[in-house]
Amino acid sequence: MTIRECAEYLKNNDGFLVLSHVRPDGDTLGSCAALVHALKRMGKSAWMVPNEEATDTLRPFVEPYFAPERYPAQTIVSVDVASEQMLIGDGEWKVDLCIDHHPSNSRYAEESCVISERASCGEIVLDVITELLGGPDYEEAQLLYIAVSTDTGCFCYSNTNSDTFRSAARLLDAGAQLDSLNQLLFRKTSVARLRLEGMIYSTMTFHFDHRVSVAVVSQEMLDRAGATEDDCSDLANLAGRAREAVVCITIREVDDHVSKLSLRSSSSVNVSEICSEFGGGGHAMAAGCTMHCSLEEAKSRILRAVEPKLP
Repeated sequence: MTIRECAEYLKNNDGFLVLSHVRPDGDTLGSCAALVHALKRMGKSAWMVPNEEATDTLRPFVEPYFAPERYPAQTIVSVDVASEQMLIGDGEWKVDLCIDHHPSNSRYAEESCVISERASCGEIVLDVITELLGGPDYEEAQLLYIAVSTDTGCFCYSNTNSDTFRSAARLLDAGAQLDSLNQLLFRKTSVARLRLEGMIYSTMTFHFDHRVSVAVVSQEMLDRAGATEDDCSDLANLAGRAREAVVCITIREVDDHVSKLSLRSSSSVNVSEICSEFGGGGHAMAAGCTMHCSLEEAKSRILRAVEPKLP
């Protein structure tokens, strides 16, 4: 679907229930909430599925859009969700429309608006809202600035392009509060986060002539730091601070014998292809997967997969 076709689909349907992804980031939450708000402005019935994994930082922005119990949904829309496995909730969803920017999108929905050239899903939702209503209002601008800025690391990641800056300018024109949002999302952090970062840096390892850096985050480290989920945003980029590293790997223990891996790379290595070997995916330079094994085994497996791909 094009942006216009997506907008027409939304015009012609109602009773929307919008899905984010598990372990939600600012892009999926902000984009979902902004879309719900815009649909409500059109007079539509729209809510998003409550995501209990939303961090304390983001929850106040999105909780007002969480659906009431037994909401009679008619049209299911997923936003920023690349595969069925990443959909929130325990049940099997029949997704009518997927709005996404991941090149690895598995086309699980009946209709899809996937634009992989966009750095964030928030940019796509912004264009859809503009097609529907002429542009975002203040609330939508706030939510979409969260989406766009967090998925680009405050416009520092390599996925940032000229369209991203044009989208950000449109959001500022619509009233997004740059100073307060940047302060909240990027410039201030908790004491627990600072302690956790110290542990991560002190235990980071380097492989293959320092071309691969690995940061491991165990549950014990989180407990010692007193860290909550709110302290764990953007951990995947800490390993990338090593100048020599071509591929940066963050392995986080999320449960007993369950490890979540996040990979970042330079343009010379496609980490989405590597993660797809383990049922994951994402972008060429930023991807992830989950392994049902110990941290040590996950580290061994991913290093074996990465080594042949190094330039």
